[in-house]
This record gives sequence, C-alpha cells and structure tokens, in this order.
Amino acid sequence: MLISEFMTDQQLVEGCRQGDRCAQRQLFEQFQRIMYSTVYRITNDEDDAHDVLQEGFIQVFKDIGQFRGVGSLGGWIKTIMVRKALRKIQHEKRYEPLLPDSTAAIIWPDDLSGEVLDQAIREIPAKCRAVFLLIEVEGYAHREVADMLSISEGTSKSQLHYAKQLLRIKLKSWYV
Repeated sequence: MLISEFMTDQQLVEGCRQGDRCAQRQLFEQFQRIMYSTVYRITNDEDDAHDVLQEGFIQVFKDIGQFRGVGSLGGWIKTIMVRKALRKIQHEKRYEPLLPDSTAAIIWPDDLSGEVLDQAIREIPAKCRAVFLLIEVEGYAHREVADMLSISEGTSKSQLHYAKQLLRIKLKSWYV
C-alpha cells in the first residue's frame, strides 16, 4: 500500500501486525503529535517527552496484536503513552499530603492568560497533573482515567481534587 493512501484504523492495525513499514509510519504520523502533547504535559520536560514517545511507540508496535478494536485505537495508544510517562516520573511521591480546604471562590483577574494557567499546571506534581489533564483537558471520565492509570476511581477523584487545590493556591499566590 502506498504511504500516500489513507488507511483506516483497522487497516493500520492489520498492517502493523504484519510488520508493514508504511502502516507503521502512517500510524506514527497520525498519532505522534497528540501523544507528544499528552506526554509532555505529564513529564513537563521535552527530553523526557521525546523518550516516552519513542518508548511508547516501540511498545505500541510490539503489542499491536493485543489491540482488539474495543474502543478507539487512539485511546489504546494514549493509555500506553500515559503509563509510560508516569513510569518516567515515578521517582516523585505517589501521593501528596492533603491541603487545607480552599473551596472559597476566588475572583481571577481578567488578564489571566492561558500561558499563565499552563505554567501553573506544569508546576503541580506529575501524578495529579496527569489526572487533571486527562479529565479536565482531554475529557476522560474518572473510570476511564482509573483504568488508564491502573488506580482506583476514588484515587482519580482525590488526585483531581488535589490538583485543583494546588492550582487554586498557586494562582492565588501569583495574583493576590
């Protein structure tokens, strides 16, 4: 099959199972940008993100025979990438101490930019950052995140709550 031809996910999977380099290249090109974005936001380091991306796609091509077509191919690849990114940063503490409840409403300035918010997100611990990004940015449900990260749904919820507390505290310290 020519590389310029568009292959469906099913054709990509079958081509990769057979070791077709064109299928592998197309799969990589189709998913590498979004996967890099995901792993970079988790690792918070360009070099680590490139390493994770490379290791992740090696794992994808090695395990492509395990993809059963339940759910999307992109979701299956993202699960591999997120788990690789979390392993890369596993030296960080698994659970962070709870913070005092800071649920009081905060009025943010009108000049709060996406760049400032992105910087604040990058400064929270990796494990709760991963949960925050997967739920609040990527739109996954707690059950999906729990499955993806091999954690309980309750842990997903508590890590999201913790991430929001940290963001609130960090942004409040920058603007108050």
